[in-house]
Amino acid sequence: MLHINQPAPAFKLVNQAEEIINLSDFSGQWLILYFYPKDNTPGCTTEALDFTALHTEFTQLGVTVVGISPDSVSSHGKFITKQNLQIMLLSDFDHQVAEAYGVWQLKKFMGKEYMGIVRSTFVIDPQGNLAQTWLKVKVKGHAVGVLEWLTNHMAS
Repeated sequence: MLHINQPAPAFKLVNQAEEIINLSDFSGQWLILYFYPKDNTPGCTTEALDFTALHTEFTQLGVTVVGISPDSVSSHGKFITKQNLQIMLLSDFDHQVAEAYGVWQLKKFMGKEYMGIVRSTFVIDPQGNLAQTWLKVKVKGHAVGVLEWLTNHMAS
């Protein structure tokens, strides 16, 4: 289980443009890392669109938003193009980063059990430490809530 103020687990993943992205690439800046189950599904699309709609506000605060799912680099590229997303998406195809963040868990749907992503969001501070977490996220209003938390936290 991850705790506030502890170092965020490092990662090295590939984004939609086939670039290698490391946690250390965001050193010195705020990062929102959100984990979601699958590209082009209703809840995941809504969440990505909500973060995209607030892209300007996050950028003005100096915050980068990055989504992570087990989908392929190709799937991420198509998702971004289709939905005109303004966020970076990283492919965690072997779910090792999801496991490091504790969001790869046993899920149940229609009587079936399977392993998958539990929708969760982590705010990482400029020093690379966890500043806030939201686990088992409900999509509606979540991106706005993250923005409000950051705005209030940075003002204090």
